[in-house]
Amino acid sequence: MSFQKTITEDRRLSLLLVLEQTPGFSANAFLLRDAIDSIYGHSASVDVVRTDLSWLAEQALVTTRTTGDVAMATLTTRGIDVVCGRAVVPGVKKPMPSGA
Repeated sequence: MSFQKTITEDRRLSLLLVLEQTPGFSANAFLLRDAIDSIYGHSASVDVVRTDLSWLAEQALVTTRTTGDVAMATLTTRGIDVVCGRAVVPGVKKPMPSGA
């Protein structure tokens, strides 16, 4: 596995983890970018975050909507299953067990 692929998979998991901790399981791409940077150390542009959100939507892990220039994402039930380790989606890093 390439290093870039590892980073991409981890960044996608980070987006799902942030959404899982967000009230209403929703946030915009700007807030998500800032959160994955400050919490998980992923320095990504808003364009990269939007691309990841589109990919996650194709996998039915989030739903997205755009108003003007603001992309919003909402975690789906399937996305919660991935965050909790109950489902595995190739292209998203598996979460570590609690306490690991």
